[in-house]
Amino acid sequence: MAGPAAPHHTDEDKPLDPAAERVRRKLVRFMGINLAILFVAVMAVVLALVYRSMTPQRDDAALTQAPFSADALSGDIRLPAGSRIVSHAASGSRLTLHLQLAEGGEAIVVYDMAEGRTIGRFEIGYETP
Repeated sequence: MAGPAAPHHTDEDKPLDPAAERVRRKLVRFMGINLAILFVAVMAVVLALVYRSMTPQRDDAALTQAPFSADALSGDIRLPAGSRIVSHAASGSRLTLHLQLAEGGEAIVVYDMAEGRTIGRFEIGYETP
């Protein structure tokens, strides 16, 4: 007789056979090991992000600058006749000169101090409307 107080037996309540129980235990162990590996990997990423945010960043320009002695900073730069320097800028071992040319034009000259030579020259022209 199955009344309201009678226990309901389903397939979930029955104990597993020994082979299925071994498979279930292996699966639980496999899942636990994978979760532990995943947790360690996530913590490594989080720690790396915290470390990068806490350490001061080095300036890349300072890393690329070659150490110069007093003798290395002397030399000659040949400019076009009649030109004058409007402005200049130094970055690492490069010197950029903005020139006013004798003909009335302008140019930018890039000079490499380490090699002692001009590595680029850019003429500046203006378009008329």
